Amino acid sequence: MARTTPTGQNTTTAARPPDGQATRTGRQTTADLAFLARAMKAPALLDAAERLAERAQAESWTHLEYLVACLQREVAAREAHGGEGRIRAARFPAIKTLEDLDLTHLRGLTRGRAAARATAAAAEPPRPPLLTGGVDGVRADAPEDGPG
Repeated sequence: MARTTPTGQNTTTAARPPDGQATRTGRQTTADLAFLARAMKAPALLDAAERLAERAQAESWTHLEYLVACLQREVAAREAHGGEGRIRAARFPAIKTLEDLDLTHLRGLTRGRAAARATAAAAEPPRPPLLTGGVDGVRADAPEDGPG
């Protein structure tokens, strides 16, 4: 299905100037860019395009270098905000911090102990498992110099 941009062009030909017109005006290009970025659901692309265009012109980038820079901005923004959208889509309850958590129903757990456990768990690297029982009569926890 063909769509038209705010300037009245078909979306498949919006990037090219119409026949008989040498160049597009900046206003037409900006309007078309805004429309196409919304259609692609790429808001970071729209936010970065003008700033990157100025930088590309100053640093003599090729068209492909400019396109790569714009797409990198969009990908980075999607990666940064991707988790938030998935959490909203899953309809999880509100995210709580340790301070927001109600500990009254947990006997023997105070805020201080909960905070200490949370920081210790985050700072402590996972320990490798201790394997018992071995392969071919060698215990996994035995010294390497022979069967146990």
